[in-house]
Amino acid sequence: MEKNRKPRGGKGGRPAKNDPAVYRFSVNFSAVEHARFLDLYEQSGLLSKAAFIKARVFNEAFRVVKTDRGTLEYVAKLTAFHAQFRAIGTNYNQVVKELHAHFSEKKTLALLYKLEKATRELAAVGQQVVSLSEEFRQRW
Repeated sequence: MEKNRKPRGGKGGRPAKNDPAVYRFSVNFSAVEHARFLDLYEQSGLLSKAAFIKARVFNEAFRVVKTDRGTLEYVAKLTAFHAQFRAIGTNYNQVVKELHAHFSEKKTLALLYKLEKATRELAAVGQQVVSLSEEFRQRW
């Protein structure tokens, strides 16, 4: 009696696909072929081996992404430098407000002169970073 029950729909779970992939194939590789396959798969940048195999079988184009360790380190350090540069800008505004609030005009002007000198040096460093980045971009 219980075996004749029909399963009830709408009980949750993953929705059924309109065209499920049910056909599967098996391929055997020698050690050399497997190493070559893995090398091509890693170069493709695809997330799954199945997608890589489908792309190769149906002659779909796929891109090869090569990363340079030096480039990645440069970009990471440049990003960190940019974050520090922005933090300095925020701190600069806070320092100027505090100088005007807590010090005499003469003392404030003297400290602002030192701050302005340091800001010029920082601007020069920023220009060097921009020129180095432009040179790096032209090289690559």
